[in-house]
Amino acid sequence: MNEFPWLTLLILAPLVGAVVVGFAPAAVTKTAAVGVALLTLALGVAVALQFDLDSGGMQLEEQHSWIEAFGVHYALGVDGLGLLMVLLTVVLVPIVLVAGWFDGDDGNTRAFFAWALALEGLSLAVFCATDVFLFYVVFEATLIPAYFLIGGYGRAGRGAAAVKFLMFQLAGGLILLAAVIGLYVVSAQQGTPSYLLSDLTELDISTEAGRWLFAGFFIAFAIKAPLFPVHTWLADTTEKATPGVSVLLVCVLDKIGTFGMLRFCLGIFPEASQWATPLVMVLALISIVYGALVAIGQDDVLRLIGLTSLSHFGFITIGVFAMTTQGGSGAILYMVNHGLGTAALFLLAGYLIRRRGTSLISQMGGLEKVTPVLAGLFLVAGLATLGLPGLSPFVSEFLVLLSAFDYAWYVGAVAVTGIVLAAIYVLWMYQRVFTGPGLPEHEGTPDLDRREIGAVAPLMLALVLFGFYPMPLLDVANPTVETLLTHVGVSDDEPDVPADSVPDHAATEEGGEH
Repeated sequence: MNEFPWLTLLILAPLVGAVVVGFAPAAVTKTAAVGVALLTLALGVAVALQFDLDSGGMQLEEQHSWIEAFGVHYALGVDGLGLLMVLLTVVLVPIVLVAGWFDGDDGNTRAFFAWALALEGLSLAVFCATDVFLFYVVFEATLIPAYFLIGGYGRAGRGAAAVKFLMFQLAGGLILLAAVIGLYVVSAQQGTPSYLLSDLTELDISTEAGRWLFAGFFIAFAIKAPLFPVHTWLADTTEKATPGVSVLLVCVLDKIGTFGMLRFCLGIFPEASQWATPLVMVLALISIVYGALVAIGQDDVLRLIGLTSLSHFGFITIGVFAMTTQGGSGAILYMVNHGLGTAALFLLAGYLIRRRGTSLISQMGGLEKVTPVLAGLFLVAGLATLGLPGLSPFVSEFLVLLSAFDYAWYVGAVAVTGIVLAAIYVLWMYQRVFTGPGLPEHEGTPDLDRREIGAVAPLMLALVLFGFYPMPLLDVANPTVETLLTHVGVSDDEPDVPADSVPDHAATEEGGEH
């Protein structure tokens, strides 16, 4: 166990900061919130510096008995998957707070920034929890700040969107609770009850029980991700919430869904995961194609961006359940790259809406003439979303597609159509918003200022950097994927090399040795 509680400190920093910001004088609220977010970022970097890249197991572990009678522990730890999700979270939150400097000005500013920090702290706890009961508690607790951020700030109709979001998430949480109770029963029957992930992965769970428990976990994570057909809360939420809140929901909170599929579905129920893979693949393919097709027909830019994420989460799910090294690493990389690219797109769309006073694409056009910097950055973020080579999402999308074709050629063929459709909705959106003759009312529209450019600049830099050099991310993800696949009991197929394809000199040397 780790001597210094780095992960506890990482989680407490934004949670305590949320309380402080909630009672701070209005004049210093925003500065204090950004300061807390930067402190949390520094702690996240400190955690990363202590992480051993060569190990695929849990590191920086903390474990204390919590509810001994039920085998519940306060247990934290990070592997490569958890570390990347932690880093994505601590990077995005300060960017969101700076980019959304005026978010919450039409309501309670202190509450807005405090809820954002609270959501950060609880999300970090989710990614670090190595006790299933603790995971469930913080999994559900994230809904509290998320509900108030959606319902309290944004556009007309946000209250209904917040309720719809909450109802879907609570339904998933109740199903997950039933599965968590089921795990207790199974572990208790085999000796001392325990919710520790390390103990649960060693349980001898019967085939029938494992499949029922898998279903409980998977449905909850499919709602969170989201995945077809339990996705309908997504578009309403991103349309009505502020762009900054949408970043926190889609780029941080929703990652809990695909994170849980890797950590718990494959980790605890390997046999059931393989059994359910054909159905999961079908749902993922429907999500890819349906999400892209529906996005093409949208007139609201925020709703369109939200629906693109339905398509992207389909790709991630394929990578997870393909159960290959390429697929697993591609899925983890996709989670990071989707967070970076979609965050940039949401924030730039927010800048656009603040200038034009509308989110309707049909009421825009020709804006690149008066806002060239905004148009250029929006184009880069859009090209990243459609997987342009040279930008980081391309690498992860390529790895996932390789795993899809490796699973079945028809799965890969259908998944590829998502790339074609992505090019349509991204380029058509850009054309309708920024190109063409400028409208008279657009004259005098200001371009991005230094604060706005500074907020999205790190995202743009990361999209380019990891597009050309993704190895820092893959070096973190690969050992975790290899360890997980070993536990699941699958391995990558060796390439088949026909005998007549072996060079003559190689055959001669082989014969000489014998």
